[in-house]
Amino acid sequence: MDDTRQYRTGANKTFFVFAYDIPDDRRRTKVANVLEGYGTRVNDSVFECVLDPRRYRALRARLQRHLVPSDDALRIYPLCDACVRRVETVGGLPVTVLPDLLIL
Repeated sequence: MDDTRQYRTGANKTFFVFAYDIPDDRRRTKVANVLEGYGTRVNDSVFECVLDPRRYRALRARLQRHLVPSDDALRIYPLCDACVRRVETVGGLPVTVLPDLLIL
C-alpha cells in the first residue's frame, strides 16, 4: 500500500506475527488474553508483537501453558525489518509500529 512510515523494530527487537487455531473456547480466550499483553490484535486469531529475546521467551512460556499440541495450532512468524516494510494491508488496522523513542 502507500504507507511511508518506518517500521524499525529497534535494537535487539523482532517483529512477530502470532496466528492460532484453537477449537476450545476457554483455551482460545486464555491465549488471546496472554497475547493482548504483548502486542496488537489485528484479526480474530492474529497478533503482531515487537519483542526482545527476553520478552519473546516469556511469552512463549506463558502460551505453552495453555496449548494442547494435539488439538491446537500456533504459528509464529518472525519478520525482519525489510519484510515488515513490505507488509500490505487492506482494511483493518495498520501494521504495528514500535516508536523510535519512548519517553517515560
